[in-house]
Amino acid sequence: MTDEGPAGMAIGSFTSLSLDPALVLFSATKTSASWGKLRGAGKFCVNILADDQEDVSRVFGSKADDKFSEIGWKHSGNGAPLINGVLAYIDCDLHSVLDGGDHDIIVCAVTDLDVKHEGGALVFFRGGYGRVAF
Repeated sequence: MTDEGPAGMAIGSFTSLSLDPALVLFSATKTSASWGKLRGAGKFCVNILADDQEDVSRVFGSKADDKFSEIGWKHSGNGAPLINGVLAYIDCDLHSVLDGGDHDIIVCAVTDLDVKHEGGALVFFRGGYGRVAF
């Protein structure tokens, strides 16, 4: 959550980094306006989209200014946006940002996580959407 309201983006690379302490990482283009907003917030909610949320993915993969105007959401435990209907979520605090060429590598400390319901996760691969069992 930023001072201007909710902010979000689709990320193409997300992975576990450490179990103790619990750390995850993702990358974002350094010039991304969405990443600029999120970096300033310092707290994130990683929303793992369900396999029926392709429309949500398309919104967050766009350059739209208000990505939350047509998306149902509430505040997660850390105050970041938690999208309705997601398969799972991970609340994180910004831990560090590393140089990755034209991308930033963002390391986050996990503060909470939960699986909201059973089902498949949405994945994007080679220009198309698919499903992975969770």
